[in-house]
Amino acid sequence: MADRVTVIGWDGSPLTSAARSALSAATLVAGAAHHLALPEVPPTAERIRLGSLGLAARRIAGHRGTAVVFADGDPGFFGVVRTLRAPEHGLEVEVVPAVSSVAAAFARAGMPWDDAQVVVAHPRTLRRAVNVCRAHPKVAVLTSPGAGPAELALLLDGVHRTFVVCEELGTDREQVSVLTSDKAADHSWRDPNVVIVIGGAGQPQTADPGWLLGQSAAHSAERGWARPQTGAGEGESALLHAAQLARLGPRTGDLVWDIGTGSGAVAVDAAALGAAVIAVDADPAARERVTAAARRRGVQLQFVAGRAPHVLEDLPEPDVVRVGGGGAEVVAAVAERRPERIVSHASTRDEAEAIGRALTEHGYDVECALLQAVGLDPRTWAEQDRSVVFLLAAQRPVTR
Repeated sequence: MADRVTVIGWDGSPLTSAARSALSAATLVAGAAHHLALPEVPPTAERIRLGSLGLAARRIAGHRGTAVVFADGDPGFFGVVRTLRAPEHGLEVEVVPAVSSVAAAFARAGMPWDDAQVVVAHPRTLRRAVNVCRAHPKVAVLTSPGAGPAELALLLDGVHRTFVVCEELGTDREQVSVLTSDKAADHSWRDPNVVIVIGGAGQPQTADPGWLLGQSAAHSAERGWARPQTGAGEGESALLHAAQLARLGPRTGDLVWDIGTGSGAVAVDAAALGAAVIAVDADPAARERVTAAARRRGVQLQFVAGRAPHVLEDLPEPDVVRVGGGGAEVVAAVAERRPERIVSHASTRDEAEAIGRALTEHGYDVECALLQAVGLDPRTWAEQDRSVVFLLAAQRPVTR
């Protein structure tokens, strides 16, 4: 086992005395090519190019001597420290930190970042990173080969954002570019890079710094979700919305389709829970209603005008879907896209059976419940309104 492992964060600044001391005693040095080319690396030390962190950690664990691992930025922030500290390696790790690449990127842009979301984009997580960029007005994306600015821009098709692309921070080749997202796919970008994605109609800028990283001071100023509202139509009761949201479980990184969005209540609540949302409706007046509701709540979403199922063909892949209108035909079209969960509702048993049949035929596990709600006046306990609706919730079976 390695006698000692020191992880050195590198941000392009001259190495600290602690970093130089650890390097002078190193018999193994691991890092990227530009780290291993630093003049302070002992010529007699074994050198490892970092690729798979797990493989490198096992090799370091089997080394007899002292090891140094380089990482760009702060190695404890989405960095190698987590991998090296895994119990199976049994390594004692010391860390010499540096300024994180996210902090450096926002410094170059001259922007605060305590209200920013920070995500890591690999090819396997790229879609979820893009969904965070859809849902939030300020996001820093730590990219990787195959999941860089061009790929982000392509998946954001139809959603306007501004990109601040910071390439090779801390080196002589450092470059900061500001451009709109529709132009980013036309460029070749150098690794490593960080992308700051800003825009949309989310929370307004405020001088109040807030108190929670990733949230603005105004976030969640209005408590609760699925609240009663005026002007709700058929299938728009707050209790039904609460049940639908509970079955959908929208979360950060998800993309929600809300088909037949109506008042936009479910769409706005899903966005407030951190998900990216596409609200779909054929009613020309729906855009204004949904946009106003999102503005009041301080969230952002995308509205697509059109009639399902045809309008769904060009939409990006959803994680969870609410079908607020269109019946079994639309539910079947949604099931073809294989989201994890689908919820819908019906006013009659025949309609509920048709929807349930469409979901079952597409391989979903289906739950159906009859929801009855009676509104009472708490002053007189007289009945104000009554609603009865079938709730259908479907989940795609887990494949092993």
